Amino acid sequence: MSKEIRDQLQLFTVESPCIGVCEVNNRGYCKGCFRSRDERFHWHQLSDGDKSKVLKLCRRRSRRKASKNKGIEATEPQNLSLF
Repeated sequence: MSKEIRDQLQLFTVESPCIGVCEVNNRGYCKGCFRSRDERFHWHQLSDGDKSKVLKLCRRRSRRKASKNKGIEATEPQNLSLF
């Protein structure tokens, strides 16, 4: 990608993906925004390009969790009424 195109893509600052659910899962990622500890703590020091990369990773993590949850839901037995 040329520098000119890259500069055009970064016209606006990249906002934090934080949604106020600041709880860490068992893998160390925030349950709300899917950022790692370092990604959260150093967000304001990252360039907009690096922030965009982090957001891409967060979307990937979110999709992975969603697909994993679908697999769990599909394999869980349903409770049947005995009456």
